[in-house]
Amino acid sequence: MNILDVLSAPWAIEPNRLLEIHAIYGAHVRGEHIDLAAVEQRLGRPLANEQRDYEIRDGVAVLPVEGVIAKKMNMFSRISGGSSSQLISRDLAAALDDSAVHSIILAVDSPGGTVDGTELLANSVLAARARKPIATLGGGTMASAAYWVGSAAGKVYVADSTTAVGSIGVVTSHVDISGAEAARGVKTTELTAGRYKRIASQFGPLSDEGRMSIQDQLDYMYSLFVGAVAKHRGVSTDAVLANMADGRIFTGQQAVDAGLVDGIITMDGLVEQLNREYASARSAPAYPKALNASAPPISPTKKGNKMITAEQLNAENPALADSLRAEGAAAERARIQAVEGQSMPGHEALIASLKFDGKSTAGDAALAVLAAEKKTRSAQAAANADDAPQPLQQAPAATVAAPAAPEAADDSRAALDKKAKDYMAAHPGTDYVAAYKAVGGK
Repeated sequence: MNILDVLSAPWAIEPNRLLEIHAIYGAHVRGEHIDLAAVEQRLGRPLANEQRDYEIRDGVAVLPVEGVIAKKMNMFSRISGGSSSQLISRDLAAALDDSAVHSIILAVDSPGGTVDGTELLANSVLAARARKPIATLGGGTMASAAYWVGSAAGKVYVADSTTAVGSIGVVTSHVDISGAEAARGVKTTELTAGRYKRIASQFGPLSDEGRMSIQDQLDYMYSLFVGAVAKHRGVSTDAVLANMADGRIFTGQQAVDAGLVDGIITMDGLVEQLNREYASARSAPAYPKALNASAPPISPTKKGNKMITAEQLNAENPALADSLRAEGAAAERARIQAVEGQSMPGHEALIASLKFDGKSTAGDAALAVLAAEKKTRSAQAAANADDAPQPLQQAPAATVAAPAAPEAADDSRAALDKKAKDYMAAHPGTDYVAAYKAVGGK
């Protein structure tokens, strides 16, 4: 991690610790030399804080997650006593492959760290739960990025009533070093290509556009943090936003009441609990995967010549019954959340019915919503067609009778000639032309 990363990168960490980090790297910016020997004397301990591998206690691997969490180890990690998320992930993989380990505890005492690398480590913890039981035990502080990682375990506890938990949020800073440069007689001019390249440069005051760009990035990362906590704890994002993710620190029982952790237990007590659960699981016959209220009644199971019922399991092996019941409840919460994720506007009632039918998967919900949406659109198309203006009906054109052909005139030349002659006979002295005109000739 270089200086610019420290000064401008998003952090999921307690604010006071971030100020300390900035102070250390601010000394670098000012060109001041950090006397590591003096730091060791002030801290009262050596700075050779090599990250410890896990230790095994009665078959339980204890992985330390201590100090500021960063992706890689560097000089700052030496000063802060921090942890590398890459090395934690490496040790987690080793514990999963270790035949001497049946369960894993993440022993967390950390104020948080960089956002970079945190999600990847949390996802590794979440995936590891499918192979071995994993629990988190916070002691001292489990804040911000440390809680992001710790909440991914199957169970989350604090070691005592004074352990601080929470601080769910994301923070960054913009440092304008132009004044410091001016005091040293230096002026830096940056040349960029691309509208948002160096939009929040430290060589000048932060512009409104630069502030908006940084805030958009923080809001997005905050949404990832909230979504991860909701997934890990098996609750809705609304519940996380309302009760957990306002940046507050919860102490001991407050964290239990808010749903951030499952209880208060010592390290010895947690190791004993994991061993007890492991022994119960090994000694118990194969039972149905889960016992939860939404599941159908469990059929009796043969045990030698006996039939084992759910009631007998509760009586004979309550720890296993509780474990299976909790596992079933977690699976049901995950199913409900997955179904809820397929919701579309207008199909809330359908999703509600599928969420609580105890069997529909996310795939079933997606198919049902698509079918309902297709039906809705088809009905809407038909309704639109019914409501559309109808074409005007054209009346048939009136039949116009053709003009009657003139009757055959009987005044043909031969007839006129005869009439003219008759006229002449009736009117002696009339010549032919006058008689012809008199009878209609032209």
